[in-house]
Amino acid sequence: MSVHLISAAQAMAQLDQFDAILDARSEGEHAEDHLPGAQSWPSLNNEERVRVGTLYKQVSPFEAQKIGAALVAKNIAHHIETRVMDKPKNWQPLIYCWRGGKRSNSLALILGQIGFKVHLIEGGYKAFRKEVMEDTPRQAQRLQFQVLCGPTGSGKTRLLQALAQEGAQVLDLEAIAVHRSSVLGLIPGQPQPTQKAFDTQVWDALRRFDPARPVYVEAESKKVGNLTVPAELMVAMRASPCIRMELSLENRVDLLMEDYAFFTQDTAFFVDRLERLVALRGKAVVDAWKEKIALGQMREVVADLLNLHYDPGYETSTGKNFVHYNKAPVVVPQSHSLAHMQALAQQMVQGRV
Repeated sequence: MSVHLISAAQAMAQLDQFDAILDARSEGEHAEDHLPGAQSWPSLNNEERVRVGTLYKQVSPFEAQKIGAALVAKNIAHHIETRVMDKPKNWQPLIYCWRGGKRSNSLALILGQIGFKVHLIEGGYKAFRKEVMEDTPRQAQRLQFQVLCGPTGSGKTRLLQALAQEGAQVLDLEAIAVHRSSVLGLIPGQPQPTQKAFDTQVWDALRRFDPARPVYVEAESKKVGNLTVPAELMVAMRASPCIRMELSLENRVDLLMEDYAFFTQDTAFFVDRLERLVALRGKAVVDAWKEKIALGQMREVVADLLNLHYDPGYETSTGKNFVHYNKAPVVVPQSHSLAHMQALAQQMVQGRV
């Protein structure tokens, strides 16, 4: 048998060296969060896990273990028949379950007896999660951030995407969070990940960055939709140099009309989201926006949102939270267009801005 126990910290340090990462937990546990790149190889699926757990509590641990063993054996046999037959002898998987118990040990035992060199995470996902929470601050502290600031619609996200295309290091928290970070930031049909999955993906992004090069990130509040940005990352961002983006009001409205086109296509959804602003802006203001939407005056509503909701207080709030905002250099794209954002990104990467 060739099964090697390693700590979660060791597994994280060697994560990119394994040929595969196998999650022996149920598909539901895998969906909540998993190691980066992990494949779902459940030893017990969702329904089986519930069945065995119920037997364990209501009948006896012994009866549950008998049924569980039969189900695990059947599932592992299926994995081998469908996913292992084409693997060479030098294939080296990393395996884990919830706490490094029977589910991952059973899979590791069989693969090890076949002749594969298997690594098993001691303590399983639970130990990995603990290490992620402890390592994220270290990862944030070793990096140098450049924070893109600017009012809503000034093109921060577009510039981030253009910088990534130019080969710059980019941490796009809104893309990871699947949210545009405001009360209107929900993306239809695209649910946000769980907090655990968000934490893991942020850690995974941070660990891959070269500390000798800047990491561009957008100025964010502590929450992106329903998700909380790791506290130590926020501290590092708020203490970092800033770049201030400026764009005309007309261009900002154009950009938002393009990026939030789903609101113009589903006005009922837009109205529903605006209802959430009643407490902040008052019923009369929100009702006036609804009337304009009914008349097809979408640009006017977007301009009002910028002037009345987003822009007031932006300078004060950003200046208070981001230490270097008030002395940040200003960049002004020629327009909101992707081509002009790409041109600006090229200038920034080449050190001409």
